[in-house]
Amino acid sequence: MLEKLVERKDQLERDLSDFIRKRDELNEASRIYAEKRNELNAQIRELVSRVRDLKKVRDELNAKARDIKAERRKIHKKIDELYRELDKLRRRIDRGGRPLGEIEKEIRRLEFKQQTAVLTIDKERALVERIAKLKKELEERKEQLERHEEFRRLISKIKSLKEEVRALTEEMKRYQEEADKVHAEIVEILKKLDQTRKIADEMHHKCIESRKQADRYHAEAIKTRKDIKDLEKVIKALKAKQNKSREQKEREELMKRAREVYEMFKRGEKLETEDILLLQRAGLI
Repeated sequence: MLEKLVERKDQLERDLSDFIRKRDELNEASRIYAEKRNELNAQIRELVSRVRDLKKVRDELNAKARDIKAERRKIHKKIDELYRELDKLRRRIDRGGRPLGEIEKEIRRLEFKQQTAVLTIDKERALVERIAKLKKELEERKEQLERHEEFRRLISKIKSLKEEVRALTEEMKRYQEEADKVHAEIVEILKKLDQTRKIADEMHHKCIESRKQADRYHAEAIKTRKDIKDLEKVIKALKAKQNKSREQKEREELMKRAREVYEMFKRGEKLETEDILLLQRAGLI
């Protein structure tokens, strides 16, 4: 029985060593996962800060584009007002004449017909002559109107405002394009942010799981160490009992031999020195 208990104790000591090794390995893995998670969380904070800054820049650019758009809308209203004044003036100058817009519209319609319709030579010639006549009429009417000082002033003002609108449109487009670039950068950072958060969550999960497993092995190590101590007490008690039994047996054998020597002594037989010592050990002399 003692031999089996010793074997069991040796096995528990091997188990204890294995539990401690696995616990330490898992604690080290948990530490590494925690460091990686913390590094990723630091990157996440930087990315979030970068997105916040970029959103501020994008919003400022969009605000500037909106301001320019509003300003451009005001100028368009001024241009519309000037066109209404111009139309009134044209009707006063060119009484009974057909509006220039109608002439231009008819020219475009006839040119489209010339390019797309299948016509006879005579009809096409008549169409070409009609287009040329309308163009001549349009130019003569324009020259007539442009000779009028107020008409020229309105046209000049309209052109100036249109140039201003063109410049504002270009500026607005620049702001919009810059805002789009910043927005595209924000989208890319957000994608990276999602990926980084996913990996950080994985590292956190692995850190927690490794720590839990390490705690389980630590608990096993504590239990095994207690079992070893309890077993050592049992083994010690059994060994003490065995030693006591052996001493008792040796004592009995000593007394038996001592009694035999004592009987020899009583019979007057000669004793050796070791016989006398034996009697002394037995307490018979």
